[in-house]
Amino acid sequence: MKLAFIAARSLAASSAKERLTARYGDCPIKEATVIVALGGDGLMLECLHQVLGGSMPVYGMNCGSVGFMMNEYHEDDLPLRISQALPSVLHPLRMHAVTASGIVEEAMALNEVSLLREGRQAAKIRISIDHRERLSELICDGILISTPAGSTAYNLSAHGPIVPVSANLLPLTPISAFRPRRWRGALLPSTADVLFEVLEPDKRPVAAVADFTEVRDVISVTVHEDRTVGVTVLFDPDRALSERILTEQFTV
Repeated sequence: MKLAFIAARSLAASSAKERLTARYGDCPIKEATVIVALGGDGLMLECLHQVLGGSMPVYGMNCGSVGFMMNEYHEDDLPLRISQALPSVLHPLRMHAVTASGIVEEAMALNEVSLLREGRQAAKIRISIDHRERLSELICDGILISTPAGSTAYNLSAHGPIVPVSANLLPLTPISAFRPRRWRGALLPSTADVLFEVLEPDKRPVAAVADFTEVRDVISVTVHEDRTVGVTVLFDPDRALSERILTEQFTV
């Protein structure tokens, strides 16, 4: 088993990398069989984007503050732990954004695609699902659509539902909705094509964000799950992703 270690910039993560590479060796990512990510969920997301669409699995160990996607940090028997780990294949959201100047931007998101107001005034957004208008006008700070794995991240902070990985559902969650006041979002099938149209974009500019990629002054954004692309994350048997997502729903 050839391991490539990637560490966050923190002292804890960099020190862990030094100890682990001295013990197990370190090889270039292109020659590795597994990437070992040392840090928190932010670093894990960066690593997954690096290998998105390839066959390289990623095994994370928590050396950061938030480690929902990480395994516990232990230095002993690392190759054995990795060989016994359970794989979870994640599929990204593909964002297609058109700006007011006519520029087209595309990006992938493993957590969520969010539309956010850029200025002091609330955004006005029209929402269509599979070419059918579902909400003619949402007045809000923003709206997001997340993957099941990302449903415990920004989506949860915005009071969206947590979704099991196997559910084939995508949470659509408003951010500080003003009107309709009682709309709390929707659960969409994973096959849905979602269109967001920004109303009054000159007066109420909106930015679209897909994980790390931000596109400002958008006038329309389409989002769908891309099942042709995937990335594999490895979890210890006692910390399977499906179990963690279920446990999170009972966390008080």
